[in-house]
Amino acid sequence: MPTEIERKFLVVGDSWRRGATGTLFRQGYLCTDPERTVRVRLAVERGTMTIKGKTEGISRAEFEYPIPAAEAAEMLERLCLRPLIEKMRYRVEHAGTVWEIDEFFGDNEGLILAEVELQSPGAQFELPPWAGREVSDDPRYYNASLVRFPFSKWPKTAG
Repeated sequence: MPTEIERKFLVVGDSWRRGATGTLFRQGYLCTDPERTVRVRLAVERGTMTIKGKTEGISRAEFEYPIPAAEAAEMLERLCLRPLIEKMRYRVEHAGTVWEIDEFFGDNEGLILAEVELQSPGAQFELPPWAGREVSDDPRYYNASLVRFPFSKWPKTAG
């Protein structure tokens, strides 16, 4: 079974931006049940549908399939829960590890998260200086949760 193993961190500072180029993502959810999520994503002219299982620790089952971009756009407009997730994703290398940094817009404006995908839960990696507090075990930071309770609605002391 395909498995996603990732750790998430809040991003501090702007030093990660040097040389980083991003891709705009629009994504929405057909299902945000904690046991399973179903996501539709459109990035450039590439559509995907992703089904993820329940998170256990930092791992979960993940199945991802390409879908026509026009169909992804139609699902985002007609079927997905609101608000949609809009973010710029940057790929940044640090100490031989590729990090994905998501800068959120819309209802999640102001949130910037860094994720690193691992081969195993105990895999070692070097934290970059812009990786702040780890939030891997905080479900508020899951994209599916940001649909139900966007960052803009969080109390000012949260985060």
